[in-house]
Amino acid sequence: MYDETKLSVIIVNSNAKYVVEQCLFSVKAALSGMEAEIFVVDNHSSDGSPDYLRSVFPEVVYMENKEPIGLAKARNQAIRQCTGEYILLLKPDTVIGEELIRNLCFFMDEHPKAGAAGVKMLDAHGVFVPESKRSFPTPWVTFCQLSGLSRLFSKSPVFSRYTLPYLNENKQYQVEVLSGACLFLRHEALDKTGLPDEAFDRYGEDIDLSYRMVAEGYRNYYIPERILYYTGEKATKEDARYDQAFYEAMAVFYKKYYPRSGWVMGLFIRLGIWSKAVFCGLGWKKKVKNKHSRLLVICREEQFEEMKAACVKRMPQLEFVNKWDLGENRVMDAICRRNQMKGFTDIAFCYPEVRFEQMLFFMDTLVNKKTTYHIFNRLNKQLVSPDISYGTVRK
Repeated sequence: MYDETKLSVIIVNSNAKYVVEQCLFSVKAALSGMEAEIFVVDNHSSDGSPDYLRSVFPEVVYMENKEPIGLAKARNQAIRQCTGEYILLLKPDTVIGEELIRNLCFFMDEHPKAGAAGVKMLDAHGVFVPESKRSFPTPWVTFCQLSGLSRLFSKSPVFSRYTLPYLNENKQYQVEVLSGACLFLRHEALDKTGLPDEAFDRYGEDIDLSYRMVAEGYRNYYIPERILYYTGEKATKEDARYDQAFYEAMAVFYKKYYPRSGWVMGLFIRLGIWSKAVFCGLGWKKKVKNKHSRLLVICREEQFEEMKAACVKRMPQLEFVNKWDLGENRVMDAICRRNQMKGFTDIAFCYPEVRFEQMLFFMDTLVNKKTTYHIFNRLNKQLVSPDISYGTVRK
């Protein structure tokens, strides 16, 4: 049915042109030599995103909304027009490796019963994002999550099913729920299950879509292919806006699929959702302090001063900046005892001298998970960094 185009990539943007630009650079590198199409749906940006991105990526199909709409609704606009055998739904604050798309296409080609595939997400510190693989939020699973049993018995398949922490993050599994930050779909399966439910505003549509895939007889797979997901950092912090939106989405899901469960269980879950939302609304969250004091710049000699200037401008509190010269050393050799002893708080990569695949492998491999990663693109002179204070991404 979908013979001419192998893949359709869909990204929704809202006032994040430099972040989307970085994502598109990684997507283009991964699509090299493939028959594919890319859609960027702009959600009423005021930063000039459409015109800016068109000047850099004229081959992309742009769709502009005159007012902001929900994520699922925006994605559906592109899904209705795309023609790919497979569809890749990407959040804008993601970076994928050069081999990811080919590997996922090969996997789906070899597994015709697979309806969707998800990946191993790393946040801006190289920490594995638990939401990469999950179970359905049934009343029991939700009860364990809200009551704290899942945290208390994190290795138990009975009490800790929500994020499946007892499954090795570096191995492939058939799971129930995959993250919508990087969701690889079989177009034919999506035609049968239906489009993402627009009742979910910002979160929860991935859980709902995963549920319908399984109900339709398809399988969802977690594949340990790495991506960088800046907003995944929120999974390790109590961000009020994120938590409130997420738990509201869980309420929608619960009402849709478990409306007749026992009133005691239903009351407990609703109270848990309500209390969490209230705490988030009051701003009761942990304040994370990150001291950007020691920076390692991974680049060639001729790029160092330009990168150093961009980083110092972004992080004026830096006390020490060191260089790892790619003209003399390999990227992965930077993970050495000498550098680790220096206690770098930040590491900046230079693209395209360092491939995205190498960055992700480096982040996953480095033991220190407090290091913050930045990417400087030599092609457009932009430095993209996570904003540690608010869990967002800055250019």
